[in-house]
Amino acid sequence: MSMDARTIRLVMALRRAGVTDTRVCGAIERIPRDLFVPHHFQDKAYENTALPIGCHQTLSAPIVVGMMTQALDVGERMKVLEIGTGSGYHAAVLSRLCRRVYSIERYRDLQKEAEQRFARLGLHNITTKVGDGTFGWPEQAPFERIVITAAANDVPPLLGNQLAIGGLMVLPIDDGGGQQRLWRVRRTVDGFDTDDMGEIRFVPLIAEPGL
Repeated sequence: MSMDARTIRLVMALRRAGVTDTRVCGAIERIPRDLFVPHHFQDKAYENTALPIGCHQTLSAPIVVGMMTQALDVGERMKVLEIGTGSGYHAAVLSRLCRRVYSIERYRDLQKEAEQRFARLGLHNITTKVGDGTFGWPEQAPFERIVITAAANDVPPLLGNQLAIGGLMVLPIDDGGGQQRLWRVRRTVDGFDTDDMGEIRFVPLIAEPGL
């Protein structure tokens, strides 16, 4: 099956699963997922499954990327903060939808590899750094959108403070008993409104300096 056919099949599967936003589907269609997958998993690059990428991290399944991105409701003039660059795939998808993506990765090796992929694809509106994602990126705040790709116990307070009034954050929350739920959080003048979007599974959010 050709690369184009594999991409089309993936996008059709995402639409059937509920990713119906045409801008999100278009962004996923334009980003070659095989570029973000380790060589020995190339045969699974366009399957709807999570894949290991090293440093005990994973590349999320396409349906997770699609649903989280759709929930963010990203506009083309927006500034987006991503916590957990990983392979760079989600940041690449987001870069097709917004003005600029700022992405923080804990592992320097993953950050360097992601930067190389962005350069290869000519994605010049993504800025990354190595660090503790729970601190966010205060120099660039506020952000209209924040996405966290690791499970927290609650909305990280520093990240909540960096979300613009009216802005949205999408993140997995661990209830402490091993269950994770995907939350969409909107910041209001009075605090935060939350929507539970269902079960999810991510690696834990670690509050430590980058490695």
